[in-house]
Amino acid sequence: MQLLILAATTLTTTLSNAQEIAMRDSVSYRERLEWFGKAKLGIFIHWGIYAVDGVSESWSFYNERLSYTDYMAQAKRFTASRYNPEEWVRLIKDSGAQYTVITSKHHDGIALWDTEAGKLSTRKSTAAHRDVLTPFVEEVRRQGLRLGIYYSLLDWSHKDYPNHTKSITRYKNDNKRWQRFCQFNFAQMRELRDKYNPDLWWFDGDWEQSAEAWHASEIIDMLRADGRKPIVNSRIQGYGDYETPEHGIPINRPTTPYWELCQTMNDSWGYYPTDTNYKTPYQILRTFVDCLSMGGNLLLDIGPREDGTICEEQVAILKAVGRWTRKHAEAIYSTREGIPRQYFQGYTTLNQHGDTLYLYIPYRPHQAFDETTSMVELKGLMSKVERAWVVGSGEEISYKMFNQPSWSQIPGNFYIYIPYRLLDDDITVVGLKLAEPLRLYEGHGKIMDYNE
Repeated sequence: MQLLILAATTLTTTLSNAQEIAMRDSVSYRERLEWFGKAKLGIFIHWGIYAVDGVSESWSFYNERLSYTDYMAQAKRFTASRYNPEEWVRLIKDSGAQYTVITSKHHDGIALWDTEAGKLSTRKSTAAHRDVLTPFVEEVRRQGLRLGIYYSLLDWSHKDYPNHTKSITRYKNDNKRWQRFCQFNFAQMRELRDKYNPDLWWFDGDWEQSAEAWHASEIIDMLRADGRKPIVNSRIQGYGDYETPEHGIPINRPTTPYWELCQTMNDSWGYYPTDTNYKTPYQILRTFVDCLSMGGNLLLDIGPREDGTICEEQVAILKAVGRWTRKHAEAIYSTREGIPRQYFQGYTTLNQHGDTLYLYIPYRPHQAFDETTSMVELKGLMSKVERAWVVGSGEEISYKMFNQPSWSQIPGNFYIYIPYRLLDDDITVVGLKLAEPLRLYEGHGKIMDYNE
């Protein structure tokens, strides 16, 4: 008989050289990422001058959909006049998110803090005339969330950065100019490090240069100087801690122990009023539990207006997500990757010890023996079930194994019965407490050669 035993074992993965080095640090790779692995849900924030006219952040001038001059002219109309960071963070926290990542500077080069290293910032260059990052960071800390800082390694506005638009390159093979840009980049990152000491660095834009050109290893050393322990995403040419697939959910689990899907609510990262292609809360929650089932996180994006308000559609989605996460918290935070998908028609996770299995049911199950009860099936279950309940209500429910006579060592079909009144409006979650770390049958079945 072939068994698959799923306990809290160490994942075998392929790591970059930088990750292998990190795992030998005094503060180990897994220690640094422990909070991230438990957090499961984060909120991404794309906010900048691109919200004024509702155009694509930075890319709209890079791809020459509008001129650089017209794009930058939005700065004179970026007011942050109704910006309330306390409300932002309360809304984020109420969604069930455990961390948030904000764009301190996108590819257009306009810093949201009062940088001393560069000339472009919301304090110096916009109608807001103020640092809008610091009050947000203060609220994040006050309300107890983890802080992530997004930082664009490339800067299409800086005179010493080689590329300006898709068709304009400022220079090639000018090491003096490039090193001046690198000095500027390091200066801004040091400001962010010293001023905010983020828990997470979310880099972007690394594709235009090599790790050596970016001085990636030196960046990591600088961020972790003086005993700091931030984690870093993958977009720094192989020197990050975890992968960040974008938009479409991975079909196969990413190979690193930790990963995060970043995804928009509609099709845009920043505020884009003509983009009304919003996903429903159910669609977003289904993506979320898909991530959970593969041991990943979801980083869900919002794009505030230029005045600092968040549009009603995004607020409604965050509130709907919050309703579901509050109800099902025990099956979300601190869970790990579930069982292979062929065992259950839905999504699954396990607790850290491996003796509690959570089943996420993103559909209305079929009727069982009467009109008040539904049922779902779990295949290949070898472990004894001690009890089953509907998460959120705590109410215990019944179950039964079929097609497993006492003389057979091959598990039968395990059915779980759920009263219709306990089904969630979006995704129902069932918990199974097992007598041992989960064991699953992995064989092909056999012809019975013994019968009592």
